[in-house]
Amino acid sequence: MTNAHRNDLASLIEELAAVEHERWAHWQTFVHSKGERLPDGSLVLPADLVQRWERQIAMAYDDLPEQERQSDREQVEKYFPIIRRWLASRGYSV
Repeated sequence: MTNAHRNDLASLIEELAAVEHERWAHWQTFVHSKGERLPDGSLVLPADLVQRWERQIAMAYDDLPEQERQSDREQVEKYFPIIRRWLASRGYSV
């Protein structure tokens, strides 16, 4: 791989990492909004949400209910504009 290709790939990774950070920050904002902030700064989450999230963590994507798979698809779609632009700039038809 040439230096130009490495730099190009590094640029793509940075753009995708920025989208990932936005996704993560949005999720953390949601999680924090569901918890109770204690005086020491810690966060207590409702048991029902923890149970639900632990179930989702343990489950393979293919086994998720359709609504949860659709939610995952919607998150992935946020990456497409960057990937499409990157591929189009390299002559790929997108």
